[in-house]
Amino acid sequence: MGMFEMFNLDWKVGGTMKIKGHISEDADRFAINLGCKSSDLALHFNPRFNESVIVCNSLCSDNWQQEQRDKHFSFRKGSSVKITIEFLGDKFLVKLPDGHEVEFPNRHGYDKISYLNIHGGFKVTSFKVE
Repeated sequence: MGMFEMFNLDWKVGGTMKIKGHISEDADRFAINLGCKSSDLALHFNPRFNESVIVCNSLCSDNWQQEQRDKHFSFRKGSSVKITIEFLGDKFLVKLPDGHEVEFPNRHGYDKISYLNIHGGFKVTSFKVE
């Protein structure tokens, strides 16, 4: 499983991130992590195929906080998907391929995201920040 990682992302409030990729046939889960470093994440977006749930959480000094679980699960193994994330200031809005939206609060109050990593059963084919 490869990992897509960026340390010098300059993604500010009001911005939109578009991620296209392919979910592997044997994917158990994958995660999109956004924050200022790997130990401080504003958004951990984690679809889990074994539970058919999307778990969102934040990480503060390597400690996970209160997780949020969304039972709307539209991801399919072996499919190509586009995920759009909007940074709205007080929250992140994740738009799924079927139009469903997942909201998650900006608990740390970040006004800029510099760190991104995407790992698990997901291969990034296109990445764009606006």
